[in-house]
Amino acid sequence: MRLLEFTTSGIYCALGDFYIDPWKPVARALITHAHSDHARWGMQHYVAHRLSVPVMKQRIGSGISVQAVEYYETLQINGVTVSFHPAGHIPGSSQIRVEYKGEVWVASGDYKLGADGISTPFEPVRCHTFISESTFGLPVYHWKPQHEIISEINEWWQQCAAAGKTALIYGYALGKAQRIMQAVDESIGPMYVHGAVHAMNEALREGGLPLRTPSQLNASISKADLRGALVIAPPAAGNEAWLNRLQPCSTAGASGWMGLRGARRRMAYDRGFVLSDHADWKQLNTAVEACHCERVIVTHGYTSVFARWLQGKGLQAEEARTEYAGELHETVETQTVTTDTDKP
Repeated sequence: MRLLEFTTSGIYCALGDFYIDPWKPVARALITHAHSDHARWGMQHYVAHRLSVPVMKQRIGSGISVQAVEYYETLQINGVTVSFHPAGHIPGSSQIRVEYKGEVWVASGDYKLGADGISTPFEPVRCHTFISESTFGLPVYHWKPQHEIISEINEWWQQCAAAGKTALIYGYALGKAQRIMQAVDESIGPMYVHGAVHAMNEALREGGLPLRTPSQLNASISKADLRGALVIAPPAAGNEAWLNRLQPCSTAGASGWMGLRGARRRMAYDRGFVLSDHADWKQLNTAVEACHCERVIVTHGYTSVFARWLQGKGLQAEEARTEYAGELHETVETQTVTTDTDKP
């Protein structure tokens, strides 16, 4: 029996009787991070990094039973040794190390290797088996350093301000929004956040993460106040009536998919900034090499491509079916990638 196995409910450790990021209700769930496809409603008890806990309570419910842990803290669960290690994906994101009688598996959840200014940077964990995503598991995906992308966003914002427009940028309410909020040049103009972003900011501050304090966008803010301002909102807010109050405005999206013209057209943004919370092709390979594993199990994204590539390098590699798909807007955009990968 393998130390971790993929079941209809999620990644299961039979020896410890716990699941990692289950997608169906179970008794004990260890959570890699608080995005909704990994931290779901309905578990009897959760275990997560302390920064994830207030976010999970905000998203799932304040009454959930949840144990907060620190990075590197060791837990013993029915004789199995478990610890959480930085994944670099978003604040509180973790790789979960599972050990029994010298055999070590690591479930990495989602991760990235580039520093983002808000998340504890990814640290490789030596293991025998590494469970990896491959959201951007094609050689075409190669990220620029964050400071270069932020410079592009600042330049766009300055152009909007000079034209008397509002600069409206869409990104995850959890993770992406905070990266942008923390890194942009506040001297350009005022900054506002959508209510969903504000809620995540408050939860992260409750967990102890120091963040800037932009105002929440509300009805009391005048159109004049919004001229030259930067507004950060989740992609799902793009169909809301409040957008009329921001006119005239220029829209932009911040996502790894923005490197594909098909994705930019479909989302109808004026600008696209390639800023991802997931590992690119080089980072995926670096992570696998750094953990010195013998086997890789690829869970979501370009699973077949990445698994075959690793097999060609002499590793045992296989795909596993899961229900991890990223946030909703990336799930939608992923459908366009299979027809647009030749159009970087």
